Amino acid sequence: MLSEYLPVLLLFGLATAFAVGSIAVSSLVGPRAPNPTKLAAYESGNKPLADVKNTRFSVKFYMVAMLFLIFDIEAVFIFPWAVVFRELGWFGLGQMVIFIGILGIAFIYEIGRGGLEWD
Repeated sequence: MLSEYLPVLLLFGLATAFAVGSIAVSSLVGPRAPNPTKLAAYESGNKPLADVKNTRFSVKFYMVAMLFLIFDIEAVFIFPWAVVFRELGWFGLGQMVIFIGILGIAFIYEIGRGGLEWD
């Protein structure tokens, strides 16, 4: 039974070794010359307009982020489902209808809270 998981474990180990190795090599070989310009905040090539350390963001920011997550999650799960749609049959279709229904409720909530209105 362990032999079935061996390729997955090897791939996980290889990915972990690559990530740790990349960070280690980067820290050893990379240049270290911090200066005020490099440490400054970057805002589309311009100097930042405001200090945002203690600033509260508008609720609209979070509403747009929630809307993005709704569509992103939907896309991530619908594409693999569409690939195996014929093998899943009616059960798979029912599960996807429930999933889309839950996302539809979130979308209706978003519309009700004014997430699509641009002031």
